[in-house]
Amino acid sequence: MAVIHSSIEFGAMHPHTQLRLEATVRAELVEASAQRFDKLSVNGSRSSSANRRRSFAPPRHCQGVVATLLALAAFGADAQQPPPVASDLTHLTATEAVRELCAGRLTSEQLVSAYLAQAKAQPALNAFVTLDEAGALAAARAADAARKPGAACRPLEGLPIAIKDNIQVRGLPATAGTPALKNFVPTADAPVVARLRAAGAIVLGKTNMHELAFGVTGYNPAFNTGPEVGVRNAYDPKRVAGGSSSGNGAALGARMVSAALGTDTGGSVRIPCAFNGCASLRPSMGRYPQAGIAPISHTRDTAGPMARAVADLVPMDRAIAGGAAVKPAALKGVRLGVVPYFYEHLDADTRAATDAALAKLRAAGVTLVDVDMPKLAELNGAVGFPVALYEANDDMAAYLAKYATGIDLKQLAAGIASPDVKGTFDGLVLPRKLPAPKGVVDAKPVYDQAMRVARPALQKLYADTFKQHRLDALVFPTVPQVAPVAAPEASSPENFGALIQNTDPGSNAGIPGLQLPAGLGASTGLPVGLELDGPAGSDRRLLAIGLAIEPVLGRLPAPK
Repeated sequence: MAVIHSSIEFGAMHPHTQLRLEATVRAELVEASAQRFDKLSVNGSRSSSANRRRSFAPPRHCQGVVATLLALAAFGADAQQPPPVASDLTHLTATEAVRELCAGRLTSEQLVSAYLAQAKAQPALNAFVTLDEAGALAAARAADAARKPGAACRPLEGLPIAIKDNIQVRGLPATAGTPALKNFVPTADAPVVARLRAAGAIVLGKTNMHELAFGVTGYNPAFNTGPEVGVRNAYDPKRVAGGSSSGNGAALGARMVSAALGTDTGGSVRIPCAFNGCASLRPSMGRYPQAGIAPISHTRDTAGPMARAVADLVPMDRAIAGGAAVKPAALKGVRLGVVPYFYEHLDADTRAATDAALAKLRAAGVTLVDVDMPKLAELNGAVGFPVALYEANDDMAAYLAKYATGIDLKQLAAGIASPDVKGTFDGLVLPRKLPAPKGVVDAKPVYDQAMRVARPALQKLYADTFKQHRLDALVFPTVPQVAPVAAPEASSPENFGALIQNTDPGSNAGIPGLQLPAGLGASTGLPVGLELDGPAGSDRRLLAIGLAIEPVLGRLPAPK
């Protein structure tokens, strides 16, 4: 992947004027260099195009802009509406960006160009599998041309978003992070993507992930753009990004994009945002359509929005699920349950950040209620692996056949690159087995028991807890620890269990979960997440509470 570097000496001038001048010329040069590229994949392939530029040269209109701005600078002129600084564009939240786009103070092409430049400047994070430069820029220009002054804007008008690579996007590979699917190019958008596009969103590219979504670290040896293995943490590249929506988390944290769409089976939109300082929603089961998404478990899988802020999740959720606007809740009426199970095995940074966040919530008027949920761990254990591992066989086989991927389940498994995922498929998914104290057992009887007895009991435990204590939600640290060091052992079964301790129970019960940043660890400087799990179907109420809590906790600073 080639990256164009260019610099211009501006000479002495007023610092504010120089800043605006540099930003404008930078945007022009980014636009020019972007025209040189078509659709990129990490293997370096490019789609053919008669318009591809063989060498970089600023377009003639750039020369005019430079000359005009230099003349204005010489006379100390100052525009009434100075162009946005390119480096600042990537720090806008999605809602801020859409507001600027709708007001005509920013173009979609400028925003897409800024994000493309940011993504190409940080290949070591391994965040993207495919950047659709040509497609995103063409869509941005079309959006800019169609925008009329004073006209109503769609909720995501002209906003670039990233899509996890297990979700189908028309004309782009849908690898699900595994080599066997690298040549699978869908002919239609998944319904969730189609609804986001209908709301005005522009697909910037497809993001990397834990292979086949079977893990929570993103330590995937396939599809790396940098020298190291796996998707890396935006705040510390020596650590994992979380998973399985790993690339989304890294891209959001590193300001390569302000909104993204991922999937969540047991924590996969929430863990990456906990590790990279973003917000995400696992919706109630059935709220979003699941067609066109590479599956693990139809009982547990759901798409979910991820973004820089809770306010960004709201228009994405509305675009997919419908409904009226969501307003911040009055915190003095909010009751949040505190369950001891979710506060076990916390590292020092997570405990301190969580305690500080809870203290802020109390001061803001939130009522915290100590609650016990007996047999939570036992019931969750009887549901999680039995359901996911058993359903993965039939669900993935059906997906491969339905969408004419050209491979079957055995061929998919043969091509798996990640040792942890390979072991799971060969030892458990393909033979339909489950781990047991003395080896493995047949999965079918355990699965039937999970669906008939354990899962309904887990759902009843949650429903009774919310009702008896008059709770809006449970509150707890999203992950018991900060992001671990990126290494093969990060994806060990023991580590997997530790990282999903708090996200897995609500996933198995099918209830909504909202992740938002709580703060940075005092010793590591790494993000710590706070999660709210609400009753089934309470997604909008959960978002309303999140909107009110977010300013209380404050935004995290960008990575250094």
